[in-house]
Amino acid sequence: MGDILTWLISFLLLFSLLALLIYQLMCLADLEFDYINAYDSSSRINMVVLPEFIIQALLTSFYLVNSHWILTLLSLPYLCFNLHLYRQRKHLVDVTEIFNNLSWEKKHRLLKLIYLVFSLFLSLFWMIYNSLD
Repeated sequence: MGDILTWLISFLLLFSLLALLIYQLMCLADLEFDYINAYDSSSRINMVVLPEFIIQALLTSFYLVNSHWILTLLSLPYLCFNLHLYRQRKHLVDVTEIFNNLSWEKKHRLLKLIYLVFSLFLSLFWMIYNSLD
């Protein structure tokens, strides 16, 4: 029963990460189609960037503590990329440069989304596999 609880917690953390990324992508799409101004879009995105980084760090440490080595190794590049962005102070969206960097911001969030969907399917697979044992 402990393994199923572990997978459920990781499943919920992954869903929260997916929700944050989809929210960021929706804000960028609203900005692109001129439904929202640049200040509101960047402030909404910047409000959820640090919680996304914290949840990703929690998920990676959760995998590490529970000895899920493969998923830990798969989530480390995402965590390292987030740390790299944070150290270079590129994790926040700049209001004045948001239109110039809009395509890059959307691409890197889409890549994160694809990466998280892949992790979600792996987590779901291992949860089903452990529940059948």
